[in-house]
Amino acid sequence: MSKEEIMEQLMKEYGNEILYLCYTYVRNWSTAEDLAQDIFIKCYMHVHTFRREANIKTWLFRIASNHCKDYLKSAHYRYSLVTAKIQHFIKGTPNQTVENLMVKEEKHELFTHIFALPLKYREIIYFFYYEEMSLKEISLLIGIKIGTVKTRLFRAKVLLKDSLEKGDE
Repeated sequence: MSKEEIMEQLMKEYGNEILYLCYTYVRNWSTAEDLAQDIFIKCYMHVHTFRREANIKTWLFRIASNHCKDYLKSAHYRYSLVTAKIQHFIKGTPNQTVENLMVKEEKHELFTHIFALPLKYREIIYFFYYEEMSLKEISLLIGIKIGTVKTRLFRAKVLLKDSLEKGDE
């Protein structure tokens, strides 16, 4: 199988999942799309380094996770974040109908609470529940011990439960 065929298959199979993963990190669809594209370019350039010690999905998700983390540490991201907050403060939120707001709130309440979690818990929740990865796969992907994955998953559930209960009050 050629490099191009491998990449086409990866993009077809995992393109949306990588996009959603990027979104969980940056919370902006446009930026997530750019990051996903960068990730697939990076994979294309380095597909020859895949050693088959893990499955290709784990390899791809590890690259994506590391790329997103690097982006969040970058000066460009911090500048963009500050700029967006200032613009939001100056412009305020656009007018929306009450009905639209209610529908959005109902659909995204859980996501809001998940996104409010610190990144180290949010990523564990995402990989475990949305990508249905095993604890071992998550451990390999993030580069931490299985015990740490279990602890973070437990802590994430507790934090999420507390957050949801406070939201109901």
